[in-house]
Amino acid sequence: MDADAPEPRTRDIATVLDEATKKSGLIWVRPTGHGPHAQAVWHVWQDGAAWVLGGGIEQPVPDLGSRAYVTVRSKDKGSRLLTWVADASRVEVGSEEWDSVVPTLQAKRLNSPDGDEAPQRWARECTLWRLTPTGEVTETPDQPSTNSHAVVPPPSAARSHVPRPLHLRGRPARRGRARDNKEN
Repeated sequence: MDADAPEPRTRDIATVLDEATKKSGLIWVRPTGHGPHAQAVWHVWQDGAAWVLGGGIEQPVPDLGSRAYVTVRSKDKGSRLLTWVADASRVEVGSEEWDSVVPTLQAKRLNSPDGDEAPQRWARECTLWRLTPTGEVTETPDQPSTNSHAVVPPPSAARSHVPRPLHLRGRPARRGRARDNKEN
């Protein structure tokens, strides 16, 4: 190898994780194990952790247990950028953590139905999760996932009613009946 050749560019994943999660308005969160599919949630990045508020009339957030996968999108392209593993913990109402992050959450919460009264409602109805990166990353910009990440649609009794296509002689049959009615 040539001594004058530049070293290959390496990314500091901790910096990418910090910047990408801070800039992204949404993250996708999924409990580890065989939990439900990932849920898109708004969050606040503060003190090296993602803070997610869920429950009540706020966003639905599954029970994350003690660990969760967090997927962050690219702010520029909107594509999946990286997935990291987080230690998930519930934050108790009235704790120092609660008191330090609630003002930031309130400032970032768009279209709050109760304005300044939101923190009282959150204390009654919601769960605040702290998602702290463990350092384990399962997908990076340099090594993206090759999985499809597709989720099987839930079963449903819903059906669409559409006319039969022309090649199945659906429409001409109707026209034939209308023509027969005109002749009579």
